[in-house]
Amino acid sequence: MNLNATLLAQIVVFAILWWFTMKFVWPPITKALDERAKKIADGLAAADKAKLELSAANKRVEEQLAQTRDEAAKVLADAEKRAQAIIEEAKKRAEDEGAKIVAQAKAEAEQQMVQAREALREQVAVLAVKGAEQILKREVNAGVHADLLNRLKTEL
Repeated sequence: MNLNATLLAQIVVFAILWWFTMKFVWPPITKALDERAKKIADGLAAADKAKLELSAANKRVEEQLAQTRDEAAKVLADAEKRAQAIIEEAKKRAEDEGAKIVAQAKAEAEQQMVQAREALREQVAVLAVKGAEQILKREVNAGVHADLLNRLKTEL
């Protein structure tokens, strides 16, 4: 065998192998590599998008938590204000009730004082009649002298 013929045969076989590889083997490989690169790029883009969505969701959660905290603080403040208002109202009612009780007690004391004065006037009138009897040494008729006794009661 001739070296030139072997070399030429190897070149021809190499050229056919190269052509076959470029025509039938290389396009599916490059297509698979391109698809894989596209999938990787899509995955990275999706990951970036997911990161952005996650950070946006975290931000929304923080805002909602802050809003909820503010609302809770407002509710607590309103509850404290309402409690203070109820306490003040109860104090006012207690003071009003105390004032009513004091006024009632004063009115009752005044009424008892008037009754005591009336009883005292009656007793003074009886004593005055007895004193007058003893002074006059005769019996004074209460029925006959009712006007005089009434005038005496009012003067006392």
